[in-house]
Amino acid sequence: MTASSGLKFFSTPPHQCSYLDDKTATTLFADPEAPMSVSLYNQLSHYGFRRSGNHIYKPQCFACQACLSVRIPVAKFQISRQQRRVWKNNQDLTVHRVPATYVQEHYELYAQYIKNRHADGDMYPPSVAQYVSFLFADWSDTWLYEFRQNDKLLAVAVCDVLKNGLSAVYTFYDCNTETRSLGTYAVLWQINEAKRLQMDYLYLGYWVEKSKKMTYKTHFQPLEALIDQLWLPLIHDK
Repeated sequence: MTASSGLKFFSTPPHQCSYLDDKTATTLFADPEAPMSVSLYNQLSHYGFRRSGNHIYKPQCFACQACLSVRIPVAKFQISRQQRRVWKNNQDLTVHRVPATYVQEHYELYAQYIKNRHADGDMYPPSVAQYVSFLFADWSDTWLYEFRQNDKLLAVAVCDVLKNGLSAVYTFYDCNTETRSLGTYAVLWQINEAKRLQMDYLYLGYWVEKSKKMTYKTHFQPLEALIDQLWLPLIHDK
């Protein structure tokens, strides 16, 4: 497969699906040897591609179309009562934008998060090399947002800056603060940040209806999904 820009794409052999245990998956990657840029990444993100480190990919499964790219149109976002409580309960936190570089304090929080929340996944065990190769890219416009209570680091949100929005790459947080719902708060904060920057969307990656880990994304309404190469309102029966 070749884009009009001349960029080549490669499909992986079938592999175990990361979202559905009873499925195999195929992933489409942009040519890792081709030069990537923020401009090209913007174009590809419109068609459902995501970034993992320096690599650009999207699911390309022939027998399954369960993975849908989703985004929040931030100007239309309607906060729920529960989300409003989460927002209020975290007003003692300060948020700082810092460069997308390796920081030992960040990695230690990430490692704790993976060990506590994803010990059964392919990101376990965590390592510095895996952390860096997963979250950072040589060419991307990436920011890190630190969420702190006084001086204590509670969460980090990794966020790519796109032409028309922010892309929530990954968020990790202190698992001893479950009552704060920091994952929800980080999404709410990024919605507000996109509004402040006069951007249109917050991209949340992929949503899979039958994956419980993905359920939280439908709590942010309205939500749009990329269906047949068109961004359409996602109608989901809870």
